[in-house]
Amino acid sequence: MHSSAIFLIEFGAIILGLGLLGRFAGRFQFSPIPLYLLAGLAFGEGGLLPLGTSEEFVAIGAEIGVILLLLMLGLEYTATDLVSNLKTQYPAGLVDAALNALPGAAMALLLGWGPVAAVVLAGVTWISSSGVIAKVLGDLGRLGNRETPVILSILVLEDLSMAVYLPIITALLAGAGLAAGSATLAIALGVAGLVLVVAVRYGRHLSRFVSSDDPEKLLLVVLGLTLLVAGVAQQLQVSAAVGAFLVGIALSGEVAEGAHGLLSPLRDLFAAVFFVFFGLHTDPASIPPVLLPALALALVTAGTKIATGYWAAKRAGISAKGRWRAGGTLVARGEFSIVIAGLAVTSGIEPRLGPLATAYVLILVIIGPLTARFTEPVATRLTGRSRRSTTTVAETPQDRDLVPSPDAPAEK
Repeated sequence: MHSSAIFLIEFGAIILGLGLLGRFAGRFQFSPIPLYLLAGLAFGEGGLLPLGTSEEFVAIGAEIGVILLLLMLGLEYTATDLVSNLKTQYPAGLVDAALNALPGAAMALLLGWGPVAAVVLAGVTWISSSGVIAKVLGDLGRLGNRETPVILSILVLEDLSMAVYLPIITALLAGAGLAAGSATLAIALGVAGLVLVVAVRYGRHLSRFVSSDDPEKLLLVVLGLTLLVAGVAQQLQVSAAVGAFLVGIALSGEVAEGAHGLLSPLRDLFAAVFFVFFGLHTDPASIPPVLLPALALALVTAGTKIATGYWAAKRAGISAKGRWRAGGTLVARGEFSIVIAGLAVTSGIEPRLGPLATAYVLILVIIGPLTARFTEPVATRLTGRSRRSTTTVAETPQDRDLVPSPDAPAEK
């Protein structure tokens, strides 16, 4: 059979399967992300029926999916929102780094992998998945919630931190000297700062440039500009996701509303492809040997992420329910963690680091949508039950008998 025909069959089967899985998840009212990942595992390396000709196209689609997820999230907020959130939430970013990077570093040292591997694994456990969390927020209808700006601020701080972290880790893995590493870091910081200044100060000019009454032209210009900025940012060792997000916040008013409506279907398509692609490149046979340490690390850092989100939301004056929602939403890890682990695997510093990172991310990328949905109701029920139990204990007839009333007659 001709290769193009095989490609169409494979890719058509992927899209059809995603649609059916999404419909199944929608019927039971939970996020389809875990199902997309399991589908990728089933048809990837070491799976039941590995794909062939469509893999390269799926890889490109996965990159576009992450970019569109962050663009759409950026369209929800203005540049003013971003600046104010960053100013108020930077302490949460510091708490986030401390609580979630240290467990990864400690695990690497306990396993005897050395300090460089410890820095790498710290990054894997630190960074939440912007792509997964953006999809979850949309699926659960929480983009307008009061705690969402807190979540967004933490994600943006993490993504911007990658502009500092990735050059450092690249220099460490390459064994580069202090001068070379400093130059790489300075370039990355300069580019990130320039993009941020353009987004904040010249957003209105950009919106006028992009604006069009023709939906077709608006779609092409916004999509083309986003991919261009994301590609340039990635080429200069700045996250493509950061570039796409900043394009989103730079657009405002009617342009943002129009682009949001036009790009939503594309976002849903390519985001689903991204999660399948992640599963395709995970060999199920590599997971069992590192499953226990990965599971332990996942449980610990799920708790630290929940604590981070709860603390940040409390600091912002969000109610208790919103605090739990913020914490549960931040649990998922994904694209950045895999990128960081991939750098380490390529350098060959520790052969077990790749499988452990893969198992760790797979666990949390499946658990993350579940914690986002159920952390708040479970926590509310437990705290409510605890309060009712305390009240009940204080008001039982036995307790009233143990504590005589001041008005009761004295015992003869």
